[in-house]
Amino acid sequence: MLFKLSFKNIKKSMKDYAIYFFTLIVGVAIFYVFNAIEKQGVMLKITADQRIMIQVIVKILSSVSVFVSLILGFLIIYASRFLIKRRNKEFGIYLLLGMGKRKISMILFIETLLIGMISLVVGLIIGVFFSQFMSIFIANTFEADMTKFKFIFSKNACIKTIMYFGIMYLIVIVFNIFIIGKCKLIHLIQAERKNEKVKIKNPVLCTIIFVVAVGMLGYAYYLVTAGVKYMMKNPQDRLIMAIVLGAVSTFLIFWSVSGLLLRIAMSLKKTYYKGLNSFMIRQISSKINTTVFSMTIICLMLFVTICVVSVATSVKKSEEDGVKKNCKADIEFFSSRTTYEQREEQMVYLGEENNIINLYQNAGYDLESYLKKYVEYYTYSLYMISDGEVNSACSVVSLSDYNKIAEMYKNKTYELEENEYIIIGGSEVQKKELNDRLAKGTAILVNGYELVPKYTTCRNEFIELTDGNFHPAVYIVPDNTLAGCEPMADNLIGNYKANTKEERYKIEEEIMNMQTTDSCSIETKISLYNDCVGVGIMFTFIGSYIGIIFLISGAAILALKELSESADNISRYAVLRKIGADEKMINKALFGQIGIFFAFPLLLACIHSVFGIKFGTYLTSIFGLDGLLPAIIVTAVVIGLIYGGYFILTYLCSKSIIKSRN
Repeated sequence: MLFKLSFKNIKKSMKDYAIYFFTLIVGVAIFYVFNAIEKQGVMLKITADQRIMIQVIVKILSSVSVFVSLILGFLIIYASRFLIKRRNKEFGIYLLLGMGKRKISMILFIETLLIGMISLVVGLIIGVFFSQFMSIFIANTFEADMTKFKFIFSKNACIKTIMYFGIMYLIVIVFNIFIIGKCKLIHLIQAERKNEKVKIKNPVLCTIIFVVAVGMLGYAYYLVTAGVKYMMKNPQDRLIMAIVLGAVSTFLIFWSVSGLLLRIAMSLKKTYYKGLNSFMIRQISSKINTTVFSMTIICLMLFVTICVVSVATSVKKSEEDGVKKNCKADIEFFSSRTTYEQREEQMVYLGEENNIINLYQNAGYDLESYLKKYVEYYTYSLYMISDGEVNSACSVVSLSDYNKIAEMYKNKTYELEENEYIIIGGSEVQKKELNDRLAKGTAILVNGYELVPKYTTCRNEFIELTDGNFHPAVYIVPDNTLAGCEPMADNLIGNYKANTKEERYKIEEEIMNMQTTDSCSIETKISLYNDCVGVGIMFTFIGSYIGIIFLISGAAILALKELSESADNISRYAVLRKIGADEKMINKALFGQIGIFFAFPLLLACIHSVFGIKFGTYLTSIFGLDGLLPAIIVTAVVIGLIYGGYFILTYLCSKSIIKSRN
């Protein structure tokens, strides 16, 4: 009997509460997809380094899943509370008919269990389907072999999903039983008669609090933008201060606006009394007034979504573009020509025999047989005198060596007079200081030669292989300036004798297995690409995982709140019909109030995001964020589809609710 009644209740609720079921199903699907990555990585034919990176990503996502489950658990409890509130009168009738609270609790238990099973089954089916696309995405990103691609089902991800959601539903069941146990018959019967009162707050107080909140928010914006360098002197305390100020000011803005909105609207009499605007504005004011805390949480969740997804996606693209831009050779060798002798406490020169080719020949390897083209050059570490001061050791390369590298890279070559020098590369911080010196025409003394700058700014060229936009500053000087100087290191940059990717991987594996000396190190384009792709995917996955869950949770909370309000206000819409309002006017008022209700937290979140993304670009400046605009566009599209989709569903369901009781 109870099972049959519970099943009918769920069947009846499918239409009115489609958003609740949709959210649960999507939550299960996303949870499965991101926890099935390990199984997807095992299937692909990838390198050992790529497999290690996927294992790292899996471990991080497993930790993030705990946090995600807490967010989804909160959402499920909130939705369950909404459903119970929606059915207060129904439960009151059950009590009047003689049904005990224990049986009502059993009905809720069966309903929650059935909802959980339906959501899990449908969500897992959708998750398994979309996880195949995730496999293709990972394979394309790592350029893996897809010849052995097959349908994947992750048993571990399935068990983990069932376990996490099972715990969530168990908590919901306990919560529902507790709520029913505290209910009183009179409250259940009269629940629909209780309407939220619109409390008109003191406008002067609201104005003062609004101004204070804007000031606090402005200071928080300053800390993460113009004052970010000042903040980095004590990052932990000042970052916490910026976060606290941003959260508190967001709450105060919603609180004060909820009081000012109605006052301002009522002062505009022509607009306020036009059509159903007075009804719509009072409804909006009432909703914001009673959901200040919820609106604050939703706004902050949307803010995190926009920032995290935008920055994470742009990091991935910038990393990949960085390798293509800065790795114009297959391999780079570095062999130190100096060693530190502790007894003599000085650097000792090892001699000419320590160059790259000789090192490999002495170890029994013919390195030249693997390289079709290579350039060997020397770097020097010299102390320079400028403005009468001795600078720290600087990296120096002769002009002829640099031009050989530039020709190989197809970069710009330079010419220097005997008394000129140029500087290439440098971090943003370095460039600012170096450009100031170059603009002043600061002369330097190198090995007894006085040199003046050829240009007033650092050049953007580079020498070594790298995956980011950071290149260490290198001084390029005339060859005769370095006569008699002992090189700090011997370097070799070359390309493999390979025509295919497989041949390139094979040559690199053989070179990496060669044993020379501890003084020789190697950097390759393949390893840099694998590293940057791994970092990019890690940022993208974690950012997308958290961002999408936050977005769905925020939109679902707004939708459920609006559906609850529509159900509570059925009698008010009935009164509007009785006084002559047609369905077109009512639907327009409903659309407007839901639209403003959804737009308000999103608008403030977008303003927050302008400064949040700027702070994110500062923190991730080592990766470079050249692809930020496309990433923001992609994020906007995702938010538009998900958030906008929830808005449309909410409007349609709300319209159905107020019509169904007409």
